[in-house]
Amino acid sequence: MKRRNFLSAAPALSASAALAVADFRWSELSAAEASREMAEERLTSLALTQAYLARIAAVDRAGPKLNSVIELNPDAEGLAAERDAERAAGRLRGPLHGLPVLLKDNIATHDRMSNTAGSIALAGVPVARDATLVVRLREAGAVILGKTNLSEWANARGKASVSGWSSRGGQTLNPYALDRSPSGSSSGTGAALAANLALLGVGTETDGSVTSPAAVQGLVGVKPTLGLVSRHGIVPIAFSQDTAGPMCRSVADAALLLWALAGADPADPATRAQQGRFDRDALLKPAPGALKGRRLGVATNLVEGHGRATVALFDAALQVLEAAGATLVRAPLPQLPAMGADEMDVLVTEMAPGMADYLRDFAPAGPFKTLADLVAFNRAHPETLALFGQEWFEAAVASVQAGGIKAPKYLKAHAAARRAARAQGIDAMLKRHRLDAIVAPTSGPAWLTDNVKGDQDTAPAATTPAAVAGYPHVTVPMGQVSGLPVGLSFFGTAWTDATLLALAADYEQRTRLRREPQFKPTAI
Repeated sequence: MKRRNFLSAAPALSASAALAVADFRWSELSAAEASREMAEERLTSLALTQAYLARIAAVDRAGPKLNSVIELNPDAEGLAAERDAERAAGRLRGPLHGLPVLLKDNIATHDRMSNTAGSIALAGVPVARDATLVVRLREAGAVILGKTNLSEWANARGKASVSGWSSRGGQTLNPYALDRSPSGSSSGTGAALAANLALLGVGTETDGSVTSPAAVQGLVGVKPTLGLVSRHGIVPIAFSQDTAGPMCRSVADAALLLWALAGADPADPATRAQQGRFDRDALLKPAPGALKGRRLGVATNLVEGHGRATVALFDAALQVLEAAGATLVRAPLPQLPAMGADEMDVLVTEMAPGMADYLRDFAPAGPFKTLADLVAFNRAHPETLALFGQEWFEAAVASVQAGGIKAPKYLKAHAAARRAARAQGIDAMLKRHRLDAIVAPTSGPAWLTDNVKGDQDTAPAATTPAAVAGYPHVTVPMGQVSGLPVGLSFFGTAWTDATLLALAADYEQRTRLRREPQFKPTAI
């Protein structure tokens, strides 16, 4: 079939989806606008929650059927009504009071929802308590609207995983082109926030799982400094790199959400490091014109290999940065290949002990105690392995027999990865050129979803350096290639999250390149 015939034969946007796109009153609503509307009694939390539930019904369950929301909170409307009653009585919990939030389905909530990491293995297993970040969201006044689909087990189960697919939730679609990947593993949060199915969203990242789906779906994504947000209650991959982070339609919303998520937690030792090193309130006070006078490193080896259209958008972004008063220093990021050389050895070794801790603390009533139990479940239920295997799970189980996190091989790999990413990599470049941050394209445009070969993205990605280092990384919309979003990355050393968000905010305000998706069947 010729290409022009294929395009004409592609399914048109349904009438219900077109109506949902055109007539959604709260399209592109920001947190600040929602809070102001509520304060001035022109909007209630209940009304907004009901509007998003209707939007999910029209766009996620019907219409283009994005399949991004894996489970709705049956108590969402009741919680919203409670926040409205509190507001009427003059009691505000915090800056997220009454604002609907979607969470990735690997973040524990102690309610009538499951927490499954997308696996049917954990469906229906009672959740013993809220994750620490959920406690913080409730304290800030947020309404938990539901859970989002993800790449099963956060893309950590098998080598040929398909981003956005899980045995529990099926395949999430990219709202910019329904045949393109939403990337992963926070696929559902990305698709839902891009499509205006909630006000705010939370994803998780080990390497790229917030920033990549945010970039290819026109969002701001924040991978915080390791230890800024507690991981207690998140289904784990690796304690060396795991973190939760905001996925939002604007930098201001992402900064506000990160403010609510951040804080020390006795249950997560990594969070102790933030004390005395991070001013949480700085997230809410970005300096205007933050780019002026800054020195930004252009990581040339993270640009090489991108398509011409992506490079053209990046060159245009660099012109904006220079026009805003930033000084650009072009140089390769040192030790880039070495950063990822030992990464999987580290992640696989840390997976089994972390999973056992999670199952003990958050799913004690379930039948699973170890990662080996989950491997056995998958073998007994071949539908879970329909599209790809569980090689990483099996390697993680085997690593326990080889000594686990006490084995010399692991200790050597962990030290080498950290050294390459930190002292010899990001910090070396910052110091050598007296830089405030480093910029690069986040990734290329979304690739075609392929259930046979799995993810086939070959474009460079800026995710690994900050992920392996445990350093902050912010992506912001940089434009579109054939209707597919791409992002601009800002990353730097530990605890510079507020600085990176301020730089991204200045760029965002000067460009305003986010575009609402139109649910096209394929890219143009």
